[in-house]
Amino acid sequence: MSAQQPCRLLTEERRREITNLLDRQGRVTVAELKKVFGVSAVTARSDLDALHANGVLVRSHGGGIKPIVTGPDYPLKIRETIHHDEKQRIARAAVELIRPFQTVIIGSGTTCAELATQLRRATPEHLTIITYALNVALRLADVPNVSLVMIGGILRQVSNAFVGPQAESMMGALHADHCFLGTVGIDPDVGLTTLDILEAQLNTRMLRAARESTVLADATKFGHRSLAVIGDSSRLQRLITDTGAPEEALDAFRARGIEVIVT
Repeated sequence: MSAQQPCRLLTEERRREITNLLDRQGRVTVAELKKVFGVSAVTARSDLDALHANGVLVRSHGGGIKPIVTGPDYPLKIRETIHHDEKQRIARAAVELIRPFQTVIIGSGTTCAELATQLRRATPEHLTIITYALNVALRLADVPNVSLVMIGGILRQVSNAFVGPQAESMMGALHADHCFLGTVGIDPDVGLTTLDILEAQLNTRMLRAARESTVLADATKFGHRSLAVIGDSSRLQRLITDTGAPEEALDAFRARGIEVIVT
């Protein structure tokens, strides 16, 4: 027992130092931890996993970042690395719902961008895609079977998406078969929420414009209630998430008649 104590203390001390490094920089990488602390990649990943489990950081590809809170958004380039495997699985499940000749609305955010990437690889025939997100539009702009409708307005740089009255007016004149939305927070009672009021208002129009709506949300989005409400759960037909999502919340959505797909 006593022989193991120094090793345990060393581990705890190292993780405190990693936390301090994270506070100063906002992010850390496995390669950086190997260099700074002289540990193996396996040990560095173990430290990151332990800190993630304690809520100190959010694991991303090759490292970790400070947890997202209800404040300024992390830039897309950082958010794209967070829970990337889960987002890929969610996006692949979403693609399977899209049929040839449909008109599909795709929202903003990294999971919606991953949906656009997956659509490039397996594109149903003669799709019309409506989006207000630049990263989604750029991934689909040169796909032969896709007609792209780009919603314009005021550019929200942190999400690379157009919002505002002009965007809402244009969306109000359109109709779609299916709407796929990402979200900052999802709660069975409150519904979908996001950080930006203008984007929330546009997302509400998108839900109204579509015959059916599916929200794409990884497990980290559950239980969060952000600033602006997009819509309550009655506006949704379907939820696609990953295996880390809390079962109690999923059951609550099912009880409201919403189809839940877990990838």
